[in-house]
Amino acid sequence: MTKLILLPDEIDAFQHEIWSFYRANKRNFAWRGISDPYAVLVSEMMLQQTQTQRVIPKYDEWMKAFPSAQTLAAAPLSEVLSHWVGLGYNRRAVFLQKACKAVCSDYKGIFPHSREELEKLPGIGPYTAGAVTTFAYNQPNVFIETNIRSLFIHFFFSDALLQDADKKIDDSEIAPLVEATLDRHNPREWYYALMDYGADLKKKVVNPSRKSRQYARQSRFEGSLRQARGAILRQLSQKPSATLHEIAKYEDIDIARLERAADKLLAEHLIKGNDGIYSIFD
Repeated sequence: MTKLILLPDEIDAFQHEIWSFYRANKRNFAWRGISDPYAVLVSEMMLQQTQTQRVIPKYDEWMKAFPSAQTLAAAPLSEVLSHWVGLGYNRRAVFLQKACKAVCSDYKGIFPHSREELEKLPGIGPYTAGAVTTFAYNQPNVFIETNIRSLFIHFFFSDALLQDADKKIDDSEIAPLVEATLDRHNPREWYYALMDYGADLKKKVVNPSRKSRQYARQSRFEGSLRQARGAILRQLSQKPSATLHEIAKYEDIDIARLERAADKLLAEHLIKGNDGIYSIFD
């Protein structure tokens, strides 16, 4: 494993590069610069495995429908899924609602401030807990997402990759560098700057994250089981119930794939079925 030790002047130079880029090119999103942990959590859950441009309108729609953890916790699952349609990976919506229910029942509606407590909530892992506490509370936590990963591989591992084309960089090698270069006076904006630089970098060079052990190319959507799952939930969020044959007609997806998808959704308690008629599992 590669272990890099950065000198103070190297850290200063890196921070100057990132901050300079950010001041000239920073992106503005509705979820930035806010201290509401619920709103931050919504954005983080939506941004997982989903392009930012697809999230922008869905985030605004979601916050109008469910402006607080309490309103989301009290909503029927069918309504929750109807506002998630178009983002994919619908289990994220389920976990988001479960997390809010736990906050309402176990924390009197107030999100915990510690990363450790947040990780106890359903569907919240180390990355999400780190992001929420940093963006909502401006805590200097260490976390890594795809743009940050790309940036650090590009800056600090390019020489090693040139020497060994088959080498893969693990997040455990990147995390110490993220911690060493972290601006502890303004961690919230520092992470915005890292993400913006990393996003821009991918437009200019071959995605450095492809050299990461954590990199996984997203499977083809068209013709996938994921597409069939989304079709079922989209139709059932728009009507009280439907058969798979009705869904197949509206969505133009073969019945065999819908049947496999329905079995998965039944097992996950996202839908329920009776005599071939399906509905959202509320």
